[in-house]
Amino acid sequence: MTTRIIRKIINIDESKCNGCGACIDSCVEGALALINGKAKLVKEQYCDGLAACLKECPQGALTIVEREAEEFDEEATRKHLEETSHNVNTFSACPGTAVREFVREPAVSKEEDYRPVSGLLNWPVQMALVPPVAPFLKNADVILLADCVPVAYPALHRDFLKGHAVIMACPKLDDFEAHLSKLTSIIKQSNLKSLTVVHMEVPCCSGLTYMAKKAIASSGRNIPFDEITIGIKGQILSQHKIGV
Repeated sequence: MTTRIIRKIINIDESKCNGCGACIDSCVEGALALINGKAKLVKEQYCDGLAACLKECPQGALTIVEREAEEFDEEATRKHLEETSHNVNTFSACPGTAVREFVREPAVSKEEDYRPVSGLLNWPVQMALVPPVAPFLKNADVILLADCVPVAYPALHRDFLKGHAVIMACPKLDDFEAHLSKLTSIIKQSNLKSLTVVHMEVPCCSGLTYMAKKAIASSGRNIPFDEITIGIKGQILSQHKIGV
């Protein structure tokens, strides 16, 4: 029998909720879902009451209240995340963010018949849209790309994407703290094999490396970590193994 106690827990004002789904991806416990166009608490025992989702709501529909509720159950939450990892599309508000994995045919070897072949193996790719428990992340080698890299580096698919799950972000224009929290959750929950950061040479872009270092440290896991810097003229300027 589940114990009920007085504790802090999420509260959703449905009159303010517009169904944007921004809170869904930020809840790493999977406690929230979109139901009939509104954010709903799936089950009280999945909500830890730490309020990571609050700042993601543009409508101010989320608050933390103190009331009688089921105790937060870490083991039940873990099982819930495992069971729903095959159906993470239900966490998203936009059909374009549906999680996909691709099987790619090898490129033809004859030079005269060559056509560029995409190396992308997953969708979505933007950090804000990638669920921490997406199937393509589990035990994966992940490449974290700065948004400008695909435009600057012409051989991205050939040189970097093969065999990697891809996540993209901009440390300058995106919400750094939200991305840091999600990347930490990804490393923790998906048991990554390695992480490679590819960023531009401009100073602000190195923030992606800083983000990755902090996420690895916060996750408590020690994984192989590489850094590649791309010049604004499209060349590889440096490659470093930062950690193991």
